[in-house]
Amino acid sequence: MEVVRTAARWLGEHRKVLLVTVVKTWGSSPRAPGSMLAIRDDGLAAGSVSGGCIEDDLIAQVRASGIDAGPPRVLRYGISADEAHRFGLPCGGTLELVLETLGVASQMPQLLDALQAGRLVTRTLDLATGAVRMGPAFATEGLRFDGERLHTVLGPRYRLLVIGGGQLSQYFARVAVGLDYHVTVCDPREEYADTWEVPEVKLVRDMPDDVVTAMHLDERSAVVALTHDPKLDDLALMEALRTPAFYIGALGSRRNNDARRIRLREFDLDDEQIARMSGPAGLHIGSRTPPEIAISILAELTAAKNGVFVPAHMQVRYGKAEAANQSASSCGI
Repeated sequence: MEVVRTAARWLGEHRKVLLVTVVKTWGSSPRAPGSMLAIRDDGLAAGSVSGGCIEDDLIAQVRASGIDAGPPRVLRYGISADEAHRFGLPCGGTLELVLETLGVASQMPQLLDALQAGRLVTRTLDLATGAVRMGPAFATEGLRFDGERLHTVLGPRYRLLVIGGGQLSQYFARVAVGLDYHVTVCDPREEYADTWEVPEVKLVRDMPDDVVTAMHLDERSAVVALTHDPKLDDLALMEALRTPAFYIGALGSRRNNDARRIRLREFDLDDEQIARMSGPAGLHIGSRTPPEIAISILAELTAAKNGVFVPAHMQVRYGKAEAANQSASSCGI
């Protein structure tokens, strides 16, 4: 949003703007495909496509040669070891970029309007002509580039609903905001209304099941229940497990979560739906304090978002059981 909003504003001020998009990466590249950078004709920039070195090179090119009105082009960094070293890329890292000179045909104001309205949009750029067309997108779609057309999916940030407004939730929400989630915290309990201290995150006072229903959760949504109060957590989970949310997790011990699974069956949820819940949520990293527990859960959530399989022994539920068994064996039990 920062890049699109800034580029649209610069165009409205009749400035020339170069839009740079990461389209492919190899090895340990610093930014993922879809990362964007806008550069104004005087070298002012918004966004990022690397750790800074490639941005500096692109800005230097713009300041030296200006921004031409030609068709989009492809630029690759890090092909050789010398170039990777020069631009601060990790060993073997390579980035492929599409450089697009923006104009009226780029439809940046229309794109900004769509994003501000909360719509998920596919923007298709024809590299031969520079023509752009936009259309609706599905939440599961991502960037595609075949050398001739660049299909970029843009839209609302991933959404994260947190049940509970306690201390753990405050640590959790702060880190989640840093990960660029649009975070909503739900807690109807009066005692937490006046102690919420994360200004970037709104705390709502409605009942959790009503909030889940109202949010219309999709494949770009996640729900984490952190209250330890089954009257609240279960209300959220019983509705969330009926949605396509990509991650649904619950705090608590293994025993409490096993009991929760039994209770959820009473809400007409089947075994497949209940199996989607991660409980106890998180990766088994020995976390004990609220900040550590927040990192543990967010690490598992991030793996789910990125489609990374987490082996059972790394999950809190199974990792703790395995550790307990090993401890018992070492004691001769």
